[in-house]
Amino acid sequence: MTTRKKSTVANNARRKFIIGTAAAGGGLAIGFNMPFAANAAEAKVAAGAEVNAWVVIKPDNTCVIRIARSEMGQGTETGLAQLVAEELECAWKNVRTEFVTPGQNLARKRVWGEMGTGGSRGIRTSEDYVRRGGAVARMMLMQAAADQWKVPVEELTVSDGVITHAASKRSTTYGRVATAAAKLTPPDAKSIKLKDPRNWKIAGQPLKRIGTPARLDGSLKYAIDLTLPGMLNAAIKACPVFGGKLVSFDNGKIAAMPGVKRAVRVNDFTVAVVADTWWHAKTALDALPIVWDEGANAKQSSATIAERLKEGLTATTNIHAFRNEGDALKAIEGAVKRVDAVYSTPFVPHITMEPMNCTARITADKAEVWVATQNAEASLAALSEQSGLPLAQCEVYKTVLGGGFGRRGGNQDFIRQAADIAKQFPGTPVKMIWSREEDMTHDFYRPISQCKMSAGLDANNKLVGLHVRVSGQSINAWVNPAAIPGGYKDDRQLQGYDSKPGDAQLGYAVPNLLVEYAMRNTHVPVGAWRGVNTNQNGLYMECFIEEVARAAGVDSLEFRRGMMAKFPKHLGVLNAVAEKGDWGKPLPAGVFRGIAQFMGYGSYSAAVAEVSVSPSGEVKVHRMVLGVNCGHAVNPHQIAAQVEGGAVMGLSALLFEELTVENGRIVQDNFNSYPVLKLAQMPKIETVIVPTFDFWGGVGEPTICVVRPAVMNAIYAATGRPVRTEPLKAAKQA
Repeated sequence: MTTRKKSTVANNARRKFIIGTAAAGGGLAIGFNMPFAANAAEAKVAAGAEVNAWVVIKPDNTCVIRIARSEMGQGTETGLAQLVAEELECAWKNVRTEFVTPGQNLARKRVWGEMGTGGSRGIRTSEDYVRRGGAVARMMLMQAAADQWKVPVEELTVSDGVITHAASKRSTTYGRVATAAAKLTPPDAKSIKLKDPRNWKIAGQPLKRIGTPARLDGSLKYAIDLTLPGMLNAAIKACPVFGGKLVSFDNGKIAAMPGVKRAVRVNDFTVAVVADTWWHAKTALDALPIVWDEGANAKQSSATIAERLKEGLTATTNIHAFRNEGDALKAIEGAVKRVDAVYSTPFVPHITMEPMNCTARITADKAEVWVATQNAEASLAALSEQSGLPLAQCEVYKTVLGGGFGRRGGNQDFIRQAADIAKQFPGTPVKMIWSREEDMTHDFYRPISQCKMSAGLDANNKLVGLHVRVSGQSINAWVNPAAIPGGYKDDRQLQGYDSKPGDAQLGYAVPNLLVEYAMRNTHVPVGAWRGVNTNQNGLYMECFIEEVARAAGVDSLEFRRGMMAKFPKHLGVLNAVAEKGDWGKPLPAGVFRGIAQFMGYGSYSAAVAEVSVSPSGEVKVHRMVLGVNCGHAVNPHQIAAQVEGGAVMGLSALLFEELTVENGRIVQDNFNSYPVLKLAQMPKIETVIVPTFDFWGGVGEPTICVVRPAVMNAIYAATGRPVRTEPLKAAKQA
């Protein structure tokens, strides 16, 4: 990127903002920015009475619940509203939601806490304080009624937003006491005893998702739909080879084209055309003569990358030993029976339904963006840094996302680009939209990797030694290479193989275990893709355990059970799925089952797949049973929807999805060259939820890691040959 002098004030504020901890609430009451409201008076009327930061009550008893996290189809908006409403004791029919902005959060000392939405933590890391927010508001509303009636608050009850004093047969509503409640000193949130989740009435119920009608009738406005007075549009193009540079472009060749304002340099490797409409901008961009310096990376290809990864499987230096328990190599060497396998997974893009886009307006003293983002605070920080203005003079108006899957989280490239373009048109809003081709060829992809597995069995067909060597690209090294210990140690790439309980524990007891990582980075940018590294690691482990079980001559389920006595939650989900999936029962001729279990994002998952393989090798997935224990189930409907969505992405990746590299660039640039799963190819999906009510796990990502190995293991059962390469179209084994 181009080097520019930045404001010291902005940078210092940004650093403090990023590392600052969330402050306890209360205090300053500010008017909420409503960029789509007709005028300030309308915004004021819409605001109602703020009881606390989480709850606004209107005279008609509407309960507005504020949401700090992002909504991208995963249902976090609904789940968080349910948790607040549960403790608030309001009527669900009266609930409405509104999103807060990072500028508002900053101005109020981060009263709403962290705003990032990724890692399946939208609910699990904020459930406690949002529930307490609802409970505090309830207590303040009840106290206001008690003060009005001059009775002890302990004599009052509340249900569906109606407060009752049984002794005097009086009742009132939240709407009538909200203004008085807002003036009270809130109780200490930490001292409040929250409801037992087993007694929930609103949370825990399969309520319909908020906003569904607007999504269905097209009235919901995404960031890509935004229109502002005087708005211009921008189409953008980066050097096709990662690491290449923009040399020059000929503005004169497009100056006379319809609606074109001009082409502008965005940074050292990107150019944009700004016009009155996006189509005019895109048409002119396609006609713009551009000279690129593609650099040395133009010599890279899928073949050179694969060779680099293959070398990492046998390298002896700069290897990160993540777990080294007992002596796995010796145990395998002395085993009665040995099993070896090498697996591989490719680069995969996010292909969100809504391509990257951002509308920016920048003046001398204000920077604003309207954007779909998974991390509004990171967007604010990027906007401040790119505009050169202090954080307090910047704002991010967050919309519902047309898909995220990690792409709109840590990487804020689209914010920076929009800001760089808007600075060249001061005071004018500019909406930048990536084409689908740009979106697919300049993503931050799921990391490519290979994995070599070795195991030893004793005379009783028990697993006595297991060696895992993952060779692949590191997300952390791409984001911040200086933060990698020794330049090659990255625990994150071994997600799912941890010995500790918590986020991603390996659910097998192996007496001798060695888990290693060989960092082999490429010039291709990588980032979080739904499920991140549990995707690959779950596939590697569960497919290999299947191979070992078959080498031992033991039933796949029983072999796993034999190593899971110390992992009751892993085993509980596996057993639930096996029962629901009819494991061991007869199947129609030509149909076979596969099974898998794994842990990620604080939740335990398992799957059973029923699959057939035709004589020509065509794979058909007939049925999948997926199980999850996420501790507490806030909305069973949403959990099932997320499980089904994970099945779609997992099956699509397994059957079809693969990006290849030629001459340093991504080859596949649209759906004509990058097939994805079609509706007709979806199997029947059944979801088993087995909450144990003793922890908070994630939902959006955990089950995707068991979808693919369950299907691959079913293919193994059908053909007698393991499938070790993803996608299946590349494997040519089934």
